[in-house]
Amino acid sequence: MSYSRATAVSRLRSVVEAVETGPMPVPVREVWAFGDVVLGADPIDRLRVYLTKDLLFKDAPEREAEFEAELGVGGVGKTVSAAWAEDFPDRVRANANGHAAPERCLAAHLFEPDEPVHLEVCNTGFENNVRQRLKGALAREDYTQLLDPRAACLWVDTDDGGRTSEEAFRKLAGGEFVFPTLSAAFESLGMDPDQAARAAEALRAHRNDETGVSVRGDVV
Repeated sequence: MSYSRATAVSRLRSVVEAVETGPMPVPVREVWAFGDVVLGADPIDRLRVYLTKDLLFKDAPEREAEFEAELGVGGVGKTVSAAWAEDFPDRVRANANGHAAPERCLAAHLFEPDEPVHLEVCNTGFENNVRQRLKGALAREDYTQLLDPRAACLWVDTDDGGRTSEEAFRKLAGGEFVFPTLSAAFESLGMDPDQAARAAEALRAHRNDETGVSVRGDVV
């Protein structure tokens, strides 16, 4: 399964609309698209989306036991919204410890399981996380953990409601964004050319193993 450019842009629009209208498992502050969809590819084999979220505090912790008894998942009302879980109990997802996982709940809420989508969720903005992941990848010599820095911000939360970047959507639809190659993008972040080439190849190979909806959650 792949997306035509028009379908991919429409799919991203629906993600923005879902985030803007709510309810959501956790508050979302930014929506980004990155990778092939911003590079003008058509068709797009895998849609890559980045969400900047807020940590959930003091939602409805007194209801945690109620939801755990009903859904078999802990942490509802603490790490994910009780009101959202009440409306969408079938989309509540847990981590390996049986605790509500915001990133998995977001993936279940926004995408169908068989869609070719990779979702990144973090409490810090995209550009900052690119640099944080670069530091971690270099320290561990694991380039598969890098985040493709070529991206476009589609939506941001504001004091008076969300703001959609219609210019970004226009450029997406027309394939008008101009970005360097992946290795050149890594060079711009401070990698030497040989290292950047190895990193780009490792990340491309890692991507080939992804199927269905994959998701990664980070806390920085």
